[in-house]
Amino acid sequence: MTTPSDPSSSPSPPDIDDIVRRGADGGRISAEEALLLYTEAPLHALGEAADAVRRRRYPDGIVTYLIDRNINYTNVCVTACKFCAFYRAPKHEEGWSHSTEEILRRCGEAVELGATQVMLQGGHHPDYGVEYYERLFSAVRGAYPQLVIHSIGPSEIMHMARVSDVSIEEAVRRIHSAGLDSIAGAGAEMLPARPRHAIAPLKESGERWLEVMEVAHGLGVESTATMMMGTGETNAERIEHLRMIRDVQDRTGGFRAFIPWTYQPENNHLKGRTQATSLEYLRLIAVARLFFDNIAHLQSSWLTTGKDVGQLSLHMGVDDLGSIMLEENVISSAGARHRSNLHDLVWLIRSAGRIPAQRDTLYRHLRVHWTPADDPTDDRVTSHFSSIALPGGGAGKPLPLVEAR
Repeated sequence: MTTPSDPSSSPSPPDIDDIVRRGADGGRISAEEALLLYTEAPLHALGEAADAVRRRRYPDGIVTYLIDRNINYTNVCVTACKFCAFYRAPKHEEGWSHSTEEILRRCGEAVELGATQVMLQGGHHPDYGVEYYERLFSAVRGAYPQLVIHSIGPSEIMHMARVSDVSIEEAVRRIHSAGLDSIAGAGAEMLPARPRHAIAPLKESGERWLEVMEVAHGLGVESTATMMMGTGETNAERIEHLRMIRDVQDRTGGFRAFIPWTYQPENNHLKGRTQATSLEYLRLIAVARLFFDNIAHLQSSWLTTGKDVGQLSLHMGVDDLGSIMLEENVISSAGARHRSNLHDLVWLIRSAGRIPAQRDTLYRHLRVHWTPADDPTDDRVTSHFSSIALPGGGAGKPLPLVEAR
């Protein structure tokens, strides 16, 4: 893979200047132009243009965050993605599945800590069809109706439909009726065929992933879109990933946000053979803000890049720092050890010259911290990683976040 150059100190060609200005003014840029910006545009000019788009969209200067919990119901998976450190094959001695009672206990802890959303995710268990997810979502909805269920992804939907021998449309209708509010962008990784097949040969194609999203959007189930950088894809393939998402968004309008993150190299088959640099990530973030004229929100990943890069991204067009992540197991299993807490995230936003605000899943502001006097004070709201990447971890083990009463 060719690393984008950093020509910040050299003059840029007139066509790059024109593209940057057009993007900053809200004009549409092509995939070819986006690739040129990604590889050749001066970093500072690129960041300024992306931030101009953010300021026009969100003139109040607010940057949002979310309190949620990622709850994994099983690590058993038949798909065996090469970058994944979390899964275990069926019948593996380290495979596990949580009971509904344990999942509800974790949901209850999340509510006590102020969470407004749960993300239920897990492996492609060979026995888990639509019926399993109906029971799971219905149980969570019945016990905690205040929690938004923003969960699973197209890969899980295809798997459950195959297990239950039903259509994608029927699967989406049934799990939505059972309680699923919106779909996470999980499983996107890299959508173009060559890099996707290289890292996840048993997974559906990128086109099929997008087709499931399009079906869901048509049924009124919105979603986010994601991207995993750093597994050996080319610069052109990164931009092609963006193009594929934008084309669907032109037709459906169902993607609420774009969330890129970086591959983590530990405990998986790819190991450390390739990774994305912080500079590559920041350039991609800025280009994404210019390219996605039809997606409202851009979220950066402090979990995989670190809080310093997360804060820098706020000057590259980002308007959301994502979640405190009361629990996260999948990415941390591959080596993402960055942690945060409510005070840290608010400070990162405020010290970047922005106004912090807690949001809900629909990006509505729940609490705006206009001044430091408005800042939250709950010391319990902090990241917890029950991960094989951490000493004593293991995502299948009980993970109490609050003291028993």
